Amino acid sequence: MSKLRILYVASEINPFLQYSEVGQMLRKLPQAMQERGFEVRILIPRFGLINERKNRLHEVVRLSGINISVGDEEKPLIIKVASIPNAKLQVYFIDNDDYFQRKYVFHDKANNFYDDNDERTVFFCKGVMETVKKLGWSPDIIHCNDWMTSLIPLYLKTRYKLDPVFKGAKSVFTVYNNPLKFKFGKDLLHKVKMLDIEDNMLSHLKNADYEGFVKIGMEYSDAVIRTETDYTDSISKLFSDVEKLKKLELMPTQSENLDEEKYYNFYNQLVG
Repeated sequence: MSKLRILYVASEINPFLQYSEVGQMLRKLPQAMQERGFEVRILIPRFGLINERKNRLHEVVRLSGINISVGDEEKPLIIKVASIPNAKLQVYFIDNDDYFQRKYVFHDKANNFYDDNDERTVFFCKGVMETVKKLGWSPDIIHCNDWMTSLIPLYLKTRYKLDPVFKGAKSVFTVYNNPLKFKFGKDLLHKVKMLDIEDNMLSHLKNADYEGFVKIGMEYSDAVIRTETDYTDSISKLFSDVEKLKKLELMPTQSENLDEEKYYNFYNQLVG
């Protein structure tokens, strides 16, 4: 039996960058699954806070050079890679000079939410899909973590559904309780759209806020994971709707008490 292939996607991973519990979870969970025999890849944005020299990032020329469309513009995709010290794990970094050179993550020095965080999210999610295609590595499961990865399940079910690299791939979306207060512009849907995506598929994004991204990730993924019990009323209701649709739902412990066996069984059941 071939190894199960899992692609982990998130906005952060320790030790390169950690600003929430997502970074610590992404540090522990992929290694735990790799040690159980799974084949693992990890993709995150190359935010400017990540010191390239210190962390020994280097560009993967054969993967770089693609242009990613964001609305009416095209932006060059740069792929970098580094290894996690003391772990046999490689992390691929999605980079672009316009989106990821600044020395902050989602807010500037004055704590203002970046106006182009929607574009950065679209670029990242599309960049993930194109990078995996370039790698020629077919994941069995794409495990998306937190709101910045939420468009990937949608793209997997639409634009990339017939792509042989993603044939049979299942998506998991983990909802962390890290709400952000923001409103994007009226052109958000235009930026998100790709071929095979109809306007009605993006109804959750019409409010152009954090919950819209979370909802679209939950709707189009094959399985949803919640990390705790206390969410906003609208997100909690969506969990109930997901359960009614017979999507899988998991309540994992926090990363410091990671239940490896539970995840191992969860992944196997999802592809089984």
